Amino acid sequence: MNKTVFICLFLISIGNTAIFSQTKKNVDLMTTDSLKSNDIDPLTPAKAAFYSAILPGLGQAYNKKYWKIPLVYAAIGTTLYFYTDSNKKYNLYRDAYKRRLEGYTDDKYDYLDNNRLITGQKFYQRNRDLSALMAVGFYVLNIIDANVDAALIQFNVNENLSLKPNINPNDVTFKTNVGLTVNYNF
Repeated sequence: MNKTVFICLFLISIGNTAIFSQTKKNVDLMTTDSLKSNDIDPLTPAKAAFYSAILPGLGQAYNKKYWKIPLVYAAIGTTLYFYTDSNKKYNLYRDAYKRRLEGYTDDKYDYLDNNRLITGQKFYQRNRDLSALMAVGFYVLNIIDANVDAALIQFNVNENLSLKPNINPNDVTFKTNVGLTVNYNF
């Protein structure tokens, strides 16, 4: 019995010293965000579109997509070239037709009759108008591309969200199974 009393007293003394040995600290509990937050600027797409509207290709430079700038200038420049070429030829056919109506026959197109001159005018007028429309279309497409690209830069694209095709062999039939795996890691 002496041993049990000794063991009980020993355990009580050890238990009390453990309780008294801890000190209470005032700790302010703060929650921290476990996700990394990227500062998203909602005006970035508007800035890129504005820069592209001022000077074609400047919005692509703002988005750091420098490889798109030559494509923008090639598209707009090609359509402007065809516009000026068609406009020049349209004016030549029109002037020749006007001179024919005035009675002169010493023009560059003396081998063409009046119907051919009118057809040439209509052809080059249509090409000129289409070229102008395409130049405006490429200019607008340049602005839209800068805007969309600036908006898509802000999306989180990393390995936590992935979509991968899978091709697995079946162990029983030895045929391939095709599937799609969607992974989302928290």
